[in-house]
Amino acid sequence: MITMTRRITFSSGHRYWIPDLTEEENRTIFGQWASKFNHGHNYVLNVKVSGKIEPSSGMIVNIKLVDDILRETIKQEFDQKSINDEIEWFRSRSSCTENILLYIKDRLLSKDALTTLPVQLEELRLEETPLLWAELNLATHTMTLTRVYEFAASHRLNAPTLSHEENLRLFGKCNNPAGHGHNYVLEVAVTGEPDPVTGMIANILDIDAVVEDHILNVFDHKNLNEDVAVLSGKVTTSEIVAQTIFDLLAEQLGESLVRVRLHETARNMFEVSASSKLHTI
Repeated sequence: MITMTRRITFSSGHRYWIPDLTEEENRTIFGQWASKFNHGHNYVLNVKVSGKIEPSSGMIVNIKLVDDILRETIKQEFDQKSINDEIEWFRSRSSCTENILLYIKDRLLSKDALTTLPVQLEELRLEETPLLWAELNLATHTMTLTRVYEFAASHRLNAPTLSHEENLRLFGKCNNPAGHGHNYVLEVAVTGEPDPVTGMIANILDIDAVVEDHILNVFDHKNLNEDVAVLSGKVTTSEIVAQTIFDLLAEQLGESLVRVRLHETARNMFEVSASSKLHTI
């Protein structure tokens, strides 16, 4: 089987505000995003489908047909619209990223949409901002929510068990005695049961607080070799840093933590994944 991912964008307004709740309850749930008035996003939707190559065309599906369906079932319904006010399904539901993704899934699996094509819908990813997105795996019926953070830190790659010559040969210029620095990008992915009121699988404010307290305050603008106690005596490779961050977050987030990705540079990314089972949606 071959997979293909098609991307579309749409601009929509929405608000994090549940009319049946008090203002205090709304602000407790949605924090800084709670408002009776709309704000907007340039949403990015990735749609992954799978199928077998059709011999005569050399494709699994005509991309133009996929585009037509995405335009007619998703873009026309969402683009330049107020989600809470103009899409009936959301009049009684939160317009969180998770709920929007579930709605899009149902629309694409309706009888006049992707089910008319010789492909299987595999996965959806909806990006609310470049710092927040949700992913829905149709095969496992699981959803994850990913939040992105940044921190700047310096380090020197030097293994205390190796000689100076061995360290220089192994790490090259990264063994520079004065060290060097990176603007690290950290992705934290979690899973959970959808809240019956908000539709959210996790409270973003809670995740932000954990990452701020236990990661950013520890690593940001620090020398990883000298200032970070949890890395003392370790070689500060991104593999070790990523594993350490995962372990620190797992202590706070427990089984809801699914994955940590650490981007050292635009060319280097390291991932640590949990072995625990995802929550089904």
